[in-house]
Amino acid sequence: MKKFSLLLALFSGISFVHLAAEPTTKSSVRKLKLWYNKPAQYFEEALVLGNGRIGATVYGGTDTDKIHLNDITLWSGEPMDPYMNPQAYKHLPAVREALKQENYKLADSLVKKLQGKFSESYAPLGDLYIDFKASQVKNYYRELDLEKAIASVKYDAGDQTISKEYFVSYPDKILVIHLKSSQAKGLNFSVRFGSKLRYKSKSTINHLHFQGVAPVRADPNYVRKEGNPIIFRDNQGTRFSADVLLQSTDGQVGRTDSTVSLSNATEATILVSLATSFNGFDKNPQSQGLNDDAIAQEQLQVASRKTVVEMRARHIQDYQKYFNRVNLRLGGEQAPELPTDDRLRRYAKGEKDPYLETLYFQFGRYLLISSSRTLGVPANLQGLWNPHIRPPWSSNYTMNINAEENYWLAENTNLSEMHTPFLSFIENLEKTGKITAKTFYNAPGWTVHHNSDIWAMTNPVGDFGNGSPSWANWYMGGAWAASHLWEHYSFTKDDIFLREKAYPLMKGAAEFCLAMLIPDKNGNLITSPSTSPENRFITPTGYQGETAYGGAADLAMIRELFQDLIEADKILKQDPSFSQQLQEALKKLYPYQVGKKGNLQEWYFDWEDVEPTHRHQSHLFGLFPGTHLTVENTPALTNAAKRTLEIKGDETTGWSKGWRINLWARLKDGNHAYKMYRELLKYVEPDGVKIEYRRGGGTYPNLFDAHPPFQIDGNFGGAAAVAEMLVQSDMSKIYLLPAISDDWKVEGEVKGLKARGGFEIDMAWKNGKVVQLYIKGVPGGKTKLFVNGTSKEIQIAKGKKVRIL
Repeated sequence: MKKFSLLLALFSGISFVHLAAEPTTKSSVRKLKLWYNKPAQYFEEALVLGNGRIGATVYGGTDTDKIHLNDITLWSGEPMDPYMNPQAYKHLPAVREALKQENYKLADSLVKKLQGKFSESYAPLGDLYIDFKASQVKNYYRELDLEKAIASVKYDAGDQTISKEYFVSYPDKILVIHLKSSQAKGLNFSVRFGSKLRYKSKSTINHLHFQGVAPVRADPNYVRKEGNPIIFRDNQGTRFSADVLLQSTDGQVGRTDSTVSLSNATEATILVSLATSFNGFDKNPQSQGLNDDAIAQEQLQVASRKTVVEMRARHIQDYQKYFNRVNLRLGGEQAPELPTDDRLRRYAKGEKDPYLETLYFQFGRYLLISSSRTLGVPANLQGLWNPHIRPPWSSNYTMNINAEENYWLAENTNLSEMHTPFLSFIENLEKTGKITAKTFYNAPGWTVHHNSDIWAMTNPVGDFGNGSPSWANWYMGGAWAASHLWEHYSFTKDDIFLREKAYPLMKGAAEFCLAMLIPDKNGNLITSPSTSPENRFITPTGYQGETAYGGAADLAMIRELFQDLIEADKILKQDPSFSQQLQEALKKLYPYQVGKKGNLQEWYFDWEDVEPTHRHQSHLFGLFPGTHLTVENTPALTNAAKRTLEIKGDETTGWSKGWRINLWARLKDGNHAYKMYRELLKYVEPDGVKIEYRRGGGTYPNLFDAHPPFQIDGNFGGAAAVAEMLVQSDMSKIYLLPAISDDWKVEGEVKGLKARGGFEIDMAWKNGKVVQLYIKGVPGGKTKLFVNGTSKEIQIAKGKKVRIL
C-alpha cells in the first residue's frame, strides 16, 4: 500500500510516458460453455446463436433436430402513420385542468383521448427440421461454446458417433450446420422447413427455396377482441426468403417438393441463408422493399464457395475481437463439473459456484454480440430469438425500461459497437417523434411513449382509448433513450459523435421536456400530466389513480437530460443560450421529496402505492441508470432511495431484479447486490407449450432470463450489474471494487472493463484489495482514481496502458 501511495503521489497529474507490460489477468481456467446431457424439449432449454440479424435456436434432437429461425428485420406491419390522431393535443388543456382541480378520476378518463395504435410484433421466420434415422442413442452431449459462439451436439447411435456443429457467421451472413459420422456412410437424414407465416416453397436436387410474408397486423398477445388477431393481406407486409443448401462429398441426395435428403454419407454441410424486404422504418416493404429473394440467393452462393473450415475461422475471428475484450475470473470454492441445468439447481440450494456467476455475466455479453449488429434495428424484448407469432408483449421495444436495459452493458463491458443499433434507432424515433410531439401535445422537439417497433412508432399506445394510462400515456421515452447518447460519449469521448449525432437528438428531447413543464402553485416546474410506469397511487379519498402531475420519475429523467446537455455544451461550446435556458429550468424543477416512511417519494404528494412492492422503480432513475444521485454527493436522497428498495423488497420479475441489483451496487452495498444476483440465477423450469406469466423471475435451463416468460433484458441487466459491482465511474472519477460482495472479495481478476472518461481497466484483487492494476487510455485523459481507500489524480495518454499497481 505504501508503494502504491508513493507511486500515485509521484505521478499525480502527470502523463505516464511508458507502456506497461501485459497484465497477468486471464480468463477462467474452465472453458466458458453451457452444456447438457440431453436434447432440448422446450424453447427455454435450447441453445441460441446469432450474428446480429440471423438468429437460430438449436434443440439438438437425435430423431428430429428442430431449429427456430429468426431475422431481426422481420416484423408485422408497415410504416406507421404518425398523424393517426392529429387533433389529440386539443384534449391536453382539459386533462391539465382536471389535475389542477385534483380530479384524478376525470384526468384518468380524459387522458385516454391522447392515445393511438398498438405497436407491431416481431415475427418468427420459420423452423428448420433435420430428420434422422437414429437408433440406440447414448452418451449424448450438447454445448454452447461462448468463447467461439459455436453450438455442438455429439452422441453415439448404434456403432457410430454422430457430431453436429452450428454457427451463424457475421462475415458470411449464413447459418452453417456441419454434420459428421465416425463411420463411413453413416449419415442418413432429410431436411424440411415450416413456418407460422404464409409461405410457398420449391426444391431442386440439393436446394430448398422458401418465400413468404409477415402479417400486416399482429395484435399484442394481451389484446382480447373479436376477429383474427393475425391479419395477412395480399401485396402487404414484409417479405422473407430462405434458402437451404445441402452439401456433401459422398452419399446419395434425394428430394421431394418440400424436402431434400442425404443417404449413406460420412460428412455433410447445410447452409441456411435468410433475407427480408425490410428497407428502413419509413419504406414500404412491398413497393419500396429490398429484393429479399436475390439477397438470400447471393448470400448462399458466396458462402457455398467457401469451405466449412474457412467460414468457421472467419466467424471465430470476427466474434472473438469483441468477446475476448473482457475476461473475468472469480475465485473461491469451485463447484463440481455439472450440466448447466444441474448447476442452476445446485446453486438454487445455496451452494457456491463462482464459475456459474462468471458464465452468466459472459453469456449476457455473448447475447448482445449475437443480437445487436443491425443498424436501426436493436435487440428487442426477446433479443433476436422468438418462436411465437404472437410473442409476449409483441417482442417489441418497451421504452419505459426494457429497451434501455438491453444496452446497460454495452459500454462498461467493452461492447460499444453493439450499442450502435440502439443509438441509430433513436435517430429514427426522432423523425416520427417530432410529429407525435406536435399532434399529441402541440409541443416542439420529439418524444416516444411506452412502446415502439421496427417502424419507429412513437405515439401513445392503447388502441385509441382502451389502454391504461399508467403505461399507455407515459411520454418520457425520448428523455430516457437520449441518456444513452451521452453514455456512449462518456465512455468513448467521441467528439464527432457528440456534435453531429448526440447533441441534436438530446436537444430535441429536451425541447419537448421544456414544453411539458408548467409551474405548480408554488412556482416549481412540474410535468402535467404525469404517470409513473406502470404504478398507481391512492389519494387521501381512496381513489386509485394513474394520472397525476409532478411525478418524481419524470423529473429525474429531465434532470439527467438537462445536466447531460449542459455538460455537452461545455465541450462543444456552440449553444450557450440553450444551455442557460436549461440551467434556469433546473433551478426551478420541483425538488425530490422524502416521504414519511423515509422513502424517496414517487408522487408529487406523499401518497400510498396501490402495490407497494411494484416491479417498476422509475423514480430511482437518478441513482441508476442516471448518475446525478450518488452516495458521495446526495447522501440524504440515496438513503431515501435505499429505503424505497427496502419497502419494495427483493422478490420481483427478472428485468426488475436486474435493475435492482444495479441500484444496490450504486448504493455501494455489494452484499445486497450479490444476494439479488444469486436470486436472479434461481432455477426456473421451462414454460413448455403454455407460456406462464405468474411465476416469479429467475433463470431458465438455457440461462435465458425468466421474467417470466423469457425476456432478454434480465440477462443484460444482470450482466451489467456485475461490471457495476467491480467498477463505477463518472467523467472525472473511477471507483474500483465499489460494491464487491464478501463472497467475491476472496480473490479474482477482470480484464477489459470500461470506465467513463475513456479508460479501460485490468485488475486483480485479493481479500477485497486491488493487488494488480493496469489502466489504458482509450482515449484517456485525466481522472481521479479511488482504490483501496485512497484517491489520487492520474493522467494517462491516449493508447497507453500503464501499470498502477
